[in-house]
Amino acid sequence: MTRVTSAQKIAAARAEGRPALIGYLPAGFPDVPTSIEAAVALAENGVDIIEIGIPYSDPVMDGEVIQAATVQALANGFRVADVFEIVRGITSRTDAAVMVMTYWNPVLRMGVDEFARRFAQAGGSGLITPDLVPEEAAEWIEASEKHELERVFLIAPSSTAQRVQRTVDASSGFIYCVSLMGVTGARAEVSSAAQAVVDAAHAAGAENACVGLGVSRREHVQEIGAYADGVIVGTALVAALRDGGVAAVAALAAELSGAAAKEHA
Repeated sequence: MTRVTSAQKIAAARAEGRPALIGYLPAGFPDVPTSIEAAVALAENGVDIIEIGIPYSDPVMDGEVIQAATVQALANGFRVADVFEIVRGITSRTDAAVMVMTYWNPVLRMGVDEFARRFAQAGGSGLITPDLVPEEAAEWIEASEKHELERVFLIAPSSTAQRVQRTVDASSGFIYCVSLMGVTGARAEVSSAAQAVVDAAHAAGAENACVGLGVSRREHVQEIGAYADGVIVGTALVAALRDGGVAAVAALAAELSGAAAKEHA
């Protein structure tokens, strides 16, 4: 299996004169087969990179919509090992890069090298680790290099110049730029702090800086795409899946990407 990386997808989007579109969905919501179909629908409707979130019992960074979805996935029997089936289901049917976003404890519990090995075998691109900082990531850095996986760490408006530099130096693929302080969630307007965070990442040498938190409309994608290398959409897509199923996810992805929606049975 030839793995597609987020860096490759961002470079391809840049060559087309646009930001990469990154879509987030929770693994196993509302169940494993539907979460695969929803992610495939993203890829079929203009999403370049797919983030699959591992449900966690204490999702401190997530807003209400994503928290409720992950609670439902766990109640329906989701297990961490299911994420490899989901990733494989997506990579076998699309050319999207597939990232996993996870709190660090589930990876530790499985074993960092074991998780990395199984994820790479499933065709995954890399991990986004919101609660892992570079100083505590030695085992992950070693495993990611061994299995050729991308490492995506986060920076925020509160990050010092030293913290930004350290994060950029430790990351590969892209830098996840949090545009708002607080939990995730769709908002009517995107924080003006986002550009400053992206600028700081670029100044520290980051080739790819992508913005997440608060994106819900096509205008947001265009606005952020003027200065960022990628735009991350989460809550709005999860709400669409909750309210309208796979068809609603396909329609929103097409709207966000500016593509025409494809029929999805």
